[in-house]
Amino acid sequence: MGSSPRYHPISHYTPIYLLILLVIPSITAAINITSILAAHPDLSDFERLLATTGVANELSGRSSLTLLVVPNSNLARSSDLTRSAGDIADVLRYHVLLEYLSWSELRRIPASGKLVTTLYQTTGRAASNLGSVNITRSASGVLIARSPAGNATVLSPIATFPYNASVLAVDALLIPPGFDLAASETRPPPAVNISRVLSDGHDFNVAASMLAASGVAAEFEADERGAGITVFVPTDEAFAELPATERLQSLPADRKAVVLRFHVLHSYYPLGSLESIVNPVQPTLATEDTGAGRFTLNISRVNGSVAIDTGVIQASITRTVFDQNPVAVFAVSRVLLPREIFAKGAHEPQLAPPPLDPVALSPDNDTPPTRLSSPPGLRNDIKSGSAARSDPAAITTSCIAILYLLLLLR
Repeated sequence: MGSSPRYHPISHYTPIYLLILLVIPSITAAINITSILAAHPDLSDFERLLATTGVANELSGRSSLTLLVVPNSNLARSSDLTRSAGDIADVLRYHVLLEYLSWSELRRIPASGKLVTTLYQTTGRAASNLGSVNITRSASGVLIARSPAGNATVLSPIATFPYNASVLAVDALLIPPGFDLAASETRPPPAVNISRVLSDGHDFNVAASMLAASGVAAEFEADERGAGITVFVPTDEAFAELPATERLQSLPADRKAVVLRFHVLHSYYPLGSLESIVNPVQPTLATEDTGAGRFTLNISRVNGSVAIDTGVIQASITRTVFDQNPVAVFAVSRVLLPREIFAKGAHEPQLAPPPLDPVALSPDNDTPPTRLSSPPGLRNDIKSGSAARSDPAAITTSCIAILYLLLLLR
């Protein structure tokens, strides 16, 4: 006979902290998905995409999820991914199942399958509410993730954190229904409204108002049509922390516009590209107006984050606000102050040189009169000093004059 389960009623002797643990549901710690994937080099490309699109940030506050990841070799065969960078974020969200599924649970899925909602479904962009993935199991036990646009075979479990997160490898990308990736290759992406991106970010009110007042935002959108742009946006807190000595708000409108252009690179750089940038000195849109070598940013990796040095201050990228080729927008910890404007003395008026000795300027001018009178012939002897050096008589006369002065001073 099997022993019956034992129950332990709560008594008044039970410590209070145990009562709290029994009564209050446990709070699940957030799982850092990028840290999990970093331990697997063959998943580095998928990890980079999660980070550069900002989807990794969306997962940081979630629990109870299952992530379907594609190994590097399988991802390389998914050519659609590189042809439609604008849709990458939603494709990745389609790989986030909003339910914790352990490997043992997956092996018990019925033949009819299990329909699981994805993170893509929550965006409201899923065509006809078809933002779910169907996990099925074949007669031979092979697990398959099915979508209307294609299927992927589940290869193996990568990591499992009970009741919180599960990571599974699949052999191909799952494409959300309604995505015409081939067509998006030839269709130019619409211009991104930078001001709207900042408004949606809820932490960039000062930067958004400066852009609107300056008219520079229109230039940004025009530049998207070329190699794209990368925008570094200071948060409202960064503006609030500007020292009172920094005169940003007192600058004339044209100089403010230069500072705003100084926050923009005239190329599209996702976060991964900035982290591995080869040439750290990067020209900005302000460089184009002022000449090579001016208004440049020095970008490097410091203590695991991207640092931006202006020559006056050093800021760091705090998060990805928007990343959709050809536009990347990053929040930065400080306002980027160009040294050409804010370096000490850059705008101070040049001090006038000290006045020179009038005697040195004009040796023929008489010096102001004093209460002592010079002996006759003394000034002429001093003026003709060069000639006196070679005339013994002149030397004797000068000595007599000096002795005469000394007697007067006594």
